[in-house]
Amino acid sequence: MGDRLPERGSALATKSLYVGNLSYSTTEEELKSIFEPWGPVSDARIVHGRGFGFVDVPEENAAEAIEQTSGKDHQGRVLTVSEARPKREGAGGGERRGGGGGGFGGGRRERW
Repeated sequence: MGDRLPERGSALATKSLYVGNLSYSTTEEELKSIFEPWGPVSDARIVHGRGFGFVDVPEENAAEAIEQTSGKDHQGRVLTVSEARPKREGAGGGERRGGGGGGFGGGRRERW
């Protein structure tokens, strides 16, 4: 019941992989090319300014792709690759504001 049928023309089930520690200059095309040896990459998304992204590879090749790419060097950085976890309910994009605010430095603050 919860299984989704593949889209017309798409016969491969895919698995989304998390790819961390990317160089900020990495493009979606470069990310795709890293994983193409494990089958056609149906999608590659980079979260700009955050140093990570996601790539969708054929499900039957996902474990080998993780094993072969995690810990490998790309543009002088060691990649972290794992199966992507589903977004938690209530977790979303946007900015984090309020709360703690600790740390050193930071932006300007209004003085009361």
